[in-house]
Amino acid sequence: MERTRNATPRRNPLLAPVVALALLAAGGAGWAGWAGWSWYAAAHDDSAAYAKTRDEVLAAGEQAVQNMNTLDHRDLRRGLDTWQDSATGELRAQLTEGRARFEQQIREARTVTSAKVLSGAVTELDTRAGRARVMVALRITVTPSEGKPTAKQSRLLGELTRTPEGWKLSALGQAPVGSTAAERVD
Repeated sequence: MERTRNATPRRNPLLAPVVALALLAAGGAGWAGWAGWSWYAAAHDDSAAYAKTRDEVLAAGEQAVQNMNTLDHRDLRRGLDTWQDSATGELRAQLTEGRARFEQQIREARTVTSAKVLSGAVTELDTRAGRARVMVALRITVTPSEGKPTAKQSRLLGELTRTPEGWKLSALGQAPVGSTAAERVD
């Protein structure tokens, strides 16, 4: 009598683990490729670069506006040097030209003025032109040589220009104060 052969072929016991490992490796390579592409895209994203520049402008603008509102008659030279270092263009020229007259006024007034930034915002940013505008809210405290300090809050608008040394104030002025809904009379 003849033996019948089994029609089912024998499977290699190593085939399933090898296929599973190949699938895992392909999945891992795909994940690594996706992660690499995501990192590259984020690092070269224009919106990320714009946001970084906006943050730099805001920090420079707040510091410069604070500098321009802080001055101590006892250390006038350093204070006015800081003002000039914070400015560029026409504003710097005005500070330089009027420095001697202003020094005399501050020496006579004998005041100490300090500013603290309460909040700030970039209102315009043109990275290609190297120009920006900020609005900064400050608390300015003036201490006379005799008497009590007085504090007031102020909102200032600053224009900044990109220079080789970084962003600097090119103009500074008081922000207009408009009426609010509560103040309106119809």
